[in-house]
Amino acid sequence: MANLYTPQAIWGRELRHHRKGAGLTQGQLAQKVHFSESLISGVETGQLPASPEFAQTCDEVLNTGGVLHRLLDWRKGQVFPSWFGPWREKEREAIALRTYEPLVFPGLLQTEAYARVLLFGNEDNIETRLDRQAVLLRDDPQPPTFRCVIDEGVLHRPIGGPEVMKEQLEHLVSMISPRLSVQVVPHGMHSGLMGGFVIATLNGGSDVLYAETAIRGITTSDQEDVAAAVECFEVMRTEALPLGMSIDLIKRTAEKKWT
Repeated sequence: MANLYTPQAIWGRELRHHRKGAGLTQGQLAQKVHFSESLISGVETGQLPASPEFAQTCDEVLNTGGVLHRLLDWRKGQVFPSWFGPWREKEREAIALRTYEPLVFPGLLQTEAYARVLLFGNEDNIETRLDRQAVLLRDDPQPPTFRCVIDEGVLHRPIGGPEVMKEQLEHLVSMISPRLSVQVVPHGMHSGLMGGFVIATLNGGSDVLYAETAIRGITTSDQEDVAAAVECFEVMRTEALPLGMSIDLIKRTAEKKWT
């Protein structure tokens, strides 16, 4: 089954909307555009991509003013590097996410101002990062549980000015819920100094690992790698402050350091 929230699936729903608005069945549209009914069905459910020729023909038949062809511009805006694509899909499909970040706040929890500094003001990259955060706000299916462990240094690293940091810390606290927790590992030597990672748990219980390196991120389901990351995450959670104490620390840092 195609993911309901991919641009391809959203485009397919737009086609279905305009087809039904014209009072046509999939079979009737197939006859008019000279493409197969199975193709139209696959496109509308997000399982098959639409070609520019198909979109343009549908625009002409459905009298949409070229909107379907223009909406394919989403492909030009794919700003994720190729190595991030596999992880992007796993992040969307996950029923649970566990992440450890030693350097910056997790991307799914970054404010626009904080992300803007990290991404050097690149508007496409900023919009894309903020779009990823929709996974935590969706209604159907319910958002994944999200368990975060961050190094205390993240709270003190000046990304942008005091206003940016204060807003970011306050946003972090505001996002905490029964399904989303944040724990802070105090300054000092601990088990997570080697680098950040995320573990996605998918329907059926399988885990996929995304590990950050100095050059790129790596997505893998290799059992040994995943098992090592899960063990490291659990160790990190035991070394971190409990949730309540972590929240207090974040609030104190926001007030004392960034006000």
